[in-house]
Amino acid sequence: MIKQSSARIGLASTAMLVFFVVLPSPAAAQNPAGPASVGKLEGTWVTQVTVRDCQTGSPLRTFLALNTFNEGQTMIDTTTGASASARAPGLGKWEKTGPQTYSATTLAFLFSPVGTWIGAQKLTHVIQASGGEITFTSTVEISNTAGNVTVNGCATAVGQKL
Repeated sequence: MIKQSSARIGLASTAMLVFFVVLPSPAAAQNPAGPASVGKLEGTWVTQVTVRDCQTGSPLRTFLALNTFNEGQTMIDTTTGASASARAPGLGKWEKTGPQTYSATTLAFLFSPVGTWIGAQKLTHVIQASGGEITFTSTVEISNTAGNVTVNGCATAVGQKL
């Protein structure tokens, strides 16, 4: 019984730690208007992510992340907000939603300090792109291995093309 309770506490602590240290940056989107617009968003971007209190907007933590936007509306993200052993790279999709506006979703697997799979992180981004810069507002859902959401969060980010 004690062992099971310790495992639950460890899982909850790890999930909270991952939430506060992991929020990768945004994705950009393909522009159906033409190749010139698409080329501005495809590639790798360096972003500064700020995890925020969802109620007040107050900043909680800031770190860097990399996002690669691929042709075909796929993407990959990595972050300095957590050890590579705690969070796998995020994989996802992106799309154009309006003039200079995009949406993106990524999913990354999360692991305990001993390497046990503990759940997933889903990021949903609303992105504004202008020239060589992007800004975004994001929500995060941390779920356990059964798929139940255990933590919700918010973030913003700014980025420039590498």
